[in-house]
Amino acid sequence: MTIVTTERLSLRPLLPADAEDYAAMRFHPEVARWLPPAPGAVQQGDFVALAHAAIERFAASWQERRFAPWGVFRDGRLIGHAGLNFIEQFDGVEVLWSLHPDAWGKGYATEVALASLAYGFDTLELDRIFAITLEENRASRAVMERIGLTYRKRVDYKGFTDIVWYDVDRTAYAERISSAAR
Repeated sequence: MTIVTTERLSLRPLLPADAEDYAAMRFHPEVARWLPPAPGAVQQGDFVALAHAAIERFAASWQERRFAPWGVFRDGRLIGHAGLNFIEQFDGVEVLWSLHPDAWGKGYATEVALASLAYGFDTLELDRIFAITLEENRASRAVMERIGLTYRKRVDYKGFTDIVWYDVDRTAYAERISSAAR
């Protein structure tokens, strides 16, 4: 199990025991408005069951690829998910974050996104990592810029149109980290 600790947070793979807390975060109306619908959401409506299904998908990705979204914990309490996710439609790896509204505005998204980039580039040796969001999601776009991603284009994804795409390659990431260390 890959666990990462940042200055204030612990990131670890989600477990079935986390499903109820994960559902409360993932399907909170203020969070869900920025995310694609979960597979089966319209048909099932059982958010805990959907959370279990997501946790199972994440576990399969950890086995297959050595990455997936982590649960984000502050003082032992689940406050969101973040990490890396392979997106087949784009044949690439996305850095992502979603936090419960109680955790917004505290710098946690930037903290977990930076930890995710470090894991992706330094441990997994990925060549490029991207992030996508709705154009009007100014908070996530600000995080993308703070972590060194650059706006590149617009894409369509899971029923959302005109999504903004930011990315960074390993060379630009290494240069940014090197200059920050000076």
